Amino acid sequence: MTELNRESQMGAVGTETTDREVRRISIADFEDRFDEIADELWSAATDIGFFQIVDHGIPQDIVDGVFAMANTFFHLPTEIKEQYPLQKGTNAGWEYGTQVRPSTGTADQKESYQYTKPRMDGLWPSEDELAGFRSTVEDFEARCWKIAMDLLGCFAVKLGLDRDFFTAAHDPSSDTYQSTLRLLYYYAFPEEMLGDHSIWRAGAHTDFDALTLLFQRDGQGGLQVLPGAEMKGQEWTPVTPSDDAITCNIGDMLMRWSDDKLPSNFHRVRPPREGESLDARQSIAFFAQANTDVLIESPEGKYPPLTAAEYLAQRLKANNV
Repeated sequence: MTELNRESQMGAVGTETTDREVRRISIADFEDRFDEIADELWSAATDIGFFQIVDHGIPQDIVDGVFAMANTFFHLPTEIKEQYPLQKGTNAGWEYGTQVRPSTGTADQKESYQYTKPRMDGLWPSEDELAGFRSTVEDFEARCWKIAMDLLGCFAVKLGLDRDFFTAAHDPSSDTYQSTLRLLYYYAFPEEMLGDHSIWRAGAHTDFDALTLLFQRDGQGGLQVLPGAEMKGQEWTPVTPSDDAITCNIGDMLMRWSDDKLPSNFHRVRPPREGESLDARQSIAFFAQANTDVLIESPEGKYPPLTAAEYLAQRLKANNV
């Protein structure tokens, strides 16, 4: 199955039957422990494509504050939010009920607000509508970028590249920058829909980017990963959320860049089950995507070189986005 069509062939249903470990890796004393951390990240990423980092340096009160600000935004009146709509292909602005996965054929049960630095003209709520929203989001995105570049530096070294190779490819000072911070709000789940396999908070998919950082809340579960070894039997592994950990996963772009050494695996957010909380769920994701004009050329040349813009266009077309 090619990298361009595998999502469309992913079934919606599957049971979580594995006890695979999603490793928690401390990145404390990052510079002093660089080689050790790089080895741990590489081992986890090549095994399952997912890992969690702790001791990442973002104070908990900062993380909590962003979640609180996002919650306030999502509870603004619809007539305010719809003034800042997501335009197709921009990854900037507010959307709801628009993301239909090829794996399910139905819209994800969520809404989101996306921040892509060079594309935000006219897309910020005013200070009267939500004081401090813009500064909070901009500050948090910069913190996420720094962590993502540290992690990508580890992968660069393991791939035999210069440590700052991926940092140069994700330059936030350029107009071609396209990394995205996404605030997500999954709706409270109607009790009458329990057991309906056509409804998903987020259907099975891979990420198109190089590396994703995901912030979750204690007790707000549902995220699952499908490692390649379990693909045939659709055996999903749950990813336990926690306030102190950032869940990270390899994206399609980095899989291609690494000659498939680093796997981009399917994941989804399943709906609640009988006896589980039906309350709303929040998360925040940072997608590290190389600048549009950066050439993706893998060390061993398994794939022909193409720009990040060309690659994302291919992925979007293949998934009817």
